[in-house]
Amino acid sequence: MTDPQLSTVIGERRQLIHLAYRLLGSLAEAEDVVQETYVRWYALSDRQREEVVRPGAWLTTVAGRICLDLLGSARARRERYVGEWIPEPVPGSAWLDGSAALDPADRVTLDESISMAFLVVLDSMTPAERVSFVLHDVFRYSFAEVAAVVGRTPAACRQLASSARRRIDTSRGPSDGERAEVVRDFKRAWETQDIEALIGLLDPRATATADGGGLAPAFLDPITGAAAIASTWLVIAGRNPGFTLRERTVNGQPGLVAEVDGVVVSVYAFQIADGRITRIWVIRNPEKLRSWTA
Repeated sequence: MTDPQLSTVIGERRQLIHLAYRLLGSLAEAEDVVQETYVRWYALSDRQREEVVRPGAWLTTVAGRICLDLLGSARARRERYVGEWIPEPVPGSAWLDGSAALDPADRVTLDESISMAFLVVLDSMTPAERVSFVLHDVFRYSFAEVAAVVGRTPAACRQLASSARRRIDTSRGPSDGERAEVVRDFKRAWETQDIEALIGLLDPRATATADGGGLAPAFLDPITGAAAIASTWLVIAGRNPGFTLRERTVNGQPGLVAEVDGVVVSVYAFQIADGRITRIWVIRNPEKLRSWTA
């Protein structure tokens, strides 16, 4: 029997991916969650599916619960992870003019809620806080709907979201054009090995974090301070004379990628404030870079 709700159900896939990625910080895991969600939908009998008034809400509830379970086990997995764990970066287009030409349908994936800085803060929350906050503040679900996912009362979910909200920096950041200018200057200084220029582009208290996952060379502990970061980046340039730096959108914001023979080996995401770089995230784990080369 053909599912009369097929087009509606399949049409929810993009929204489910958006949700699961923000909840898990992994595109691969988000895809798995969505696949499992559809498996559970089609495990229902025809009558059960017909009784679902809002398939989208049903799918979101199931996907949210799967993510909540995965987040609960993620902390144990992170304890065994080699080095620092950084969310999987989302690839975007080149930003040669300082901005990317976006399909309006894709804007939801490229707003502030997908920036690396935002995802890193989300990762510091408890699973219940993260789910409550993302569902309510990002996707605008009511607390009654959030409660159905989290398994707590609407009042408790409101408190969880409020607690999470206090950790989010709501100050307005620089425009994409301003970000692009700083990142481009950083790229130029790195390529010319101009250490003074690099130091000038970095906040004195800047921090750089790398994620190799034990599968690619990367510094294991965060590096703090403009001079220390600049020196490290010159060492990286000296050890990798064959790589090519390209300007690419990373999680909706100007970033850089390093390629060797056309294969992306590193992705660099930046946080910028007052015209200087305050955070650099370096993703080198090849398992997190598959979508970049593909």
